Amino acid sequence: MTSILTKRLAEKGWLLADGATGTNLFARGLQHGDAPEIWNLDEPEKVRDHYRSFIEAGSDVVLTNTFGGTANRLKLHGADDRVYDINVAAAALLKSEIETSERPVICGGSVGPTGDLFEPIGPLTIDDGVESFSRQIQGLKDGGADVAWIETMSSEDEVKAALIAAENVGLPSVCTLSFDTNGRTMMGISPENFVAMMHDADIKPVAFGGNCGTGAPDLLAGLLSMRGRLSDGDIVVTKANCGIPEFRDGEICYSGTEELMAQYAVLARDAGAHIIGGCCGTTPEHVRAMRKALETTPPGEPPTIHDVIERLGLLTGSTASLLDVGSAPAQSPRRRGGRRRSAA
Repeated sequence: MTSILTKRLAEKGWLLADGATGTNLFARGLQHGDAPEIWNLDEPEKVRDHYRSFIEAGSDVVLTNTFGGTANRLKLHGADDRVYDINVAAAALLKSEIETSERPVICGGSVGPTGDLFEPIGPLTIDDGVESFSRQIQGLKDGGADVAWIETMSSEDEVKAALIAAENVGLPSVCTLSFDTNGRTMMGISPENFVAMMHDADIKPVAFGGNCGTGAPDLLAGLLSMRGRLSDGDIVVTKANCGIPEFRDGEICYSGTEELMAQYAVLARDAGAHIIGGCCGTTPEHVRAMRKALETTPPGEPPTIHDVIERLGLLTGSTASLLDVGSAPAQSPRRRGGRRRSAA
């Protein structure tokens, strides 16, 4: 994985990741409240179609349908005894689609939070977390995943447990946090703190950064706040939500247009991101627009926070309060963009 990643980055300086999983599986008939991971066994052709859509859109990295693939999450659906089978199937389906495409696409094994709190706030110990993540990651590895893609994390202990599990299983890792509460994770980690965590970690991921959160402007604000703390050789990831979720006509929609996500991709690259993708609400059409923008827009100077606001919209008040945004308004209105059929 490291050689593939570094080789591809050396060729052009950036890699395009995929978009949302849940959003696009809901569009294929997944019902709210159902576990998308079980579709790896029950609806494999729909999962294949989802993977194929992002490969065809130009993604260099595609993630497996396993965000909630730990026993902790699957037990809510009575499937905690199927952890290995679900994760093996997810990775094998994606690997098969990659081989069919004959493009050098990286198979990222998605590893999301357990949903449980770690001590002393909750009952989970780091050893419990390592055991849970190891069961999932072993399945992903055996199915053909190139990397454990640890995402949407908020707790330092949960990050540590997932990194240990990936190391024990023998997969390199990528780690992203969701900075969605006052510009920090739910458990209080700021983007700057996260850089220090990764530099000090006993087990270091191949790449790290942010995903999900409260929209593209806020995620880029976090990236800009990281810049002064990054070291040579750090590979940075950004996977932003496609605008803001809004409830319209009985369904959740994301406000981000293809134009907005294309501009976000270019700004992220110029701000120092190496792997750029989308999260909730991001469709293959968005990713296709992002790839076109990255390929046709020459690299520019790193944007300022004012450049981000001007091109993508205002920050939320919570994020703006942590940054020197000068006279820029802090409160964010609805982002520009049309209606999108989606869910998280």
